[in-house]
Amino acid sequence: MKKFLLLSVLVLSASAALAQTKDQLEGLWEGYDGEWLHVSSQLVSLAEAIPADKYGWRPAPGVRSVSEVFMHIAIANYWLLSVTGPKMPADLTDGMEKSVTAKADVIGWLKRSLDAVKTARAQLKPGDLQRKVKIEGKEVTVDGMYLRIIIHDNEHMGQLVAYARMNGIAPPWSQ
Repeated sequence: MKKFLLLSVLVLSASAALAQTKDQLEGLWEGYDGEWLHVSSQLVSLAEAIPADKYGWRPAPGVRSVSEVFMHIAIANYWLLSVTGPKMPADLTDGMEKSVTAKADVIGWLKRSLDAVKTARAQLKPGDLQRKVKIEGKEVTVDGMYLRIIIHDNEHMGQLVAYARMNGIAPPWSQ
C-alpha cells in the first residue's frame, strides 16, 4: 500500500511538473500568434504577481516605476498599432504613464492593449501584412510594425523580470 501511495504521489507530481512546463512553453515556436500569446500571458501573470505596494517602486530616481513600465507597454501597444490603422482609444490621454498607478487600473490597461493587438492582427486580410505605413519619416510594412510591438513588449518583459527579482518576486513561470 505504501508503494502504491508513493507511486501515486510521484505520478501526480510528474504530471503537475509536465503541465507546468507545457504552460511555460505555450505559444513558443508557433509563429507570431503563438509568441504573442506567450508574451501576453507572461506580462499579465507578472503584473498580477507583483504586489500592489510595489507598483510605485523604481530602481533609481528618474527611472520608470513598475506601474510606469506596464503603462508604457500598454500605451506603446496602442500607439504602434495605430500606425497600422486602428484608432487610439478615446479614453487614453496624455500623462497616463505617470497618472495611472493603481495595480487594478494598470492591469486593466495592459490587458486591453494586449487584446487590441491580438484582435487587430486576427482581422487582417491576406496581403495586409505587406501594406506600407509611415512612422517617424520611414515607410515600413504592417508586418514590421507588429514585429516591433512584440519585440518592444519582450524588451520590457526583461526589465520587469529584473524589477520583480530585485524585490524578491520570482516570475510565476519560473517557480
